[in-house]
Amino acid sequence: MLTKFETKSARVKGLSFHPKRPWILASLHNGVIQLWDYRMCTLIDKFDEHDGPVRGIDFHKQQPLFVSGGDDYKIKVWNYKLRRCLFTLLGHLDYIRTTFFHHYFLFFSFQRTCIAVVLTGHNHYVMCAQFHPSEDLVVSASLDQTVRVWDISGLRKKNLSPGAVETEVRGITGVDLFGASDAVVKHVLEGHDRGVNWAAFHPSMPLIVSGADDRQVKIWRMNESKAWELDTCRGHYNNVSCAVFHPRQELILSNSEDKSIRVWDMSKRTGVQTFRRDHDRFWVLGAHPNLNLFAAGHDSGMLVFKLERERPAYAVYGNMLYYVKDRFLRQLDFNSSKDTAVMQLRSGSKFPVFSMSYNPAENAVLLCTRATNLENSTYDLYSIPRESDSQNPDAPEGKRSSGLTAVWVARNRFAVLDRMHSLLIKNLKNEIVKKVICQAGPVVA
Repeated sequence: MLTKFETKSARVKGLSFHPKRPWILASLHNGVIQLWDYRMCTLIDKFDEHDGPVRGIDFHKQQPLFVSGGDDYKIKVWNYKLRRCLFTLLGHLDYIRTTFFHHYFLFFSFQRTCIAVVLTGHNHYVMCAQFHPSEDLVVSASLDQTVRVWDISGLRKKNLSPGAVETEVRGITGVDLFGASDAVVKHVLEGHDRGVNWAAFHPSMPLIVSGADDRQVKIWRMNESKAWELDTCRGHYNNVSCAVFHPRQELILSNSEDKSIRVWDMSKRTGVQTFRRDHDRFWVLGAHPNLNLFAAGHDSGMLVFKLERERPAYAVYGNMLYYVKDRFLRQLDFNSSKDTAVMQLRSGSKFPVFSMSYNPAENAVLLCTRATNLENSTYDLYSIPRESDSQNPDAPEGKRSSGLTAVWVARNRFAVLDRMHSLLIKNLKNEIVKKVICQAGPVVA
């Protein structure tokens, strides 16, 4: 995990990325809402009109608005340009745990600020409710141990139809005088053994992910007629607070009161990465809608992070750029703009190449991987083929050894920093010719 930004504050219960600007909203347990620029690492503004913890927060995708919901039973809609609350929506009789804008229309009429519909069916606290990114659906998670999918297409038809029954004559139940309903339960997902804390739709596939107090992350599939459990990801050893799909990869991220964030492979249903904090329980996750950025809120603040570095490992020599992409070492000629694959890399490492060092004299490269546990980092020594078919490049046998990093220091020598922080000087056969014990000294940031 690459941490890009971190804050220290009261417990963070809600997070929302701005879709275009490098901003993130954090709602805190002490009632304050913070607006941060995570690129410049500065606090832009803060809003503190809620009385008690603020658990729900969400940016509007087109307007300069955000919505918040708190333990004071109030939903507030804010304009961050005007730096004030536009209006407060009342109607809830208990803590508000999540708030989200619809991608097309709003559940609350901004003109009349009245309730459009109430979804009734859960028999315990509802911990989370979210809109589907493209369909007229809502998913909800409850402490009654169920996840429910609601069809709200009737609400869209009512809002878009000029001759529809007015909300005022229907009350707040979502049922008109003739018995038609604006929102109905489409699926009830049962499988968790304890209360469900979070549920979310996949951005493009008919999938749902949920996390619960039974310490499990479950994946569900649905169609028009039914929904069923696909699989369960086990590994957390305390309540799962939140679980989200990666917007562009077949991954799931979850966090828990066990003080960890876990990354799961959707195809294998196995954990691929785990990140831990020593003293802070995690409460919420946020995924950027357009960038490979995530945020996690914990007991003493929040952090913005990437799962892996997106900039490829590269080296420049003369007019040539060597870089790694999709298990190939590629060569880009700056003069002709010709981009070719020069060789295929060996498989076996689950970590991407972190750095590269090129030796023009021997036409060789050192490729270093950086593991989550640095002591498991490795490097590979390759001799680049002089001639290769770019459509079907050779796959030369590389020499792999453990080491934190490796760089060329002479025509036929390279240096490796090992796990004991000693410098090993090696030859082209990957044999140690000299060892240098490094003395501890001051760390220069």
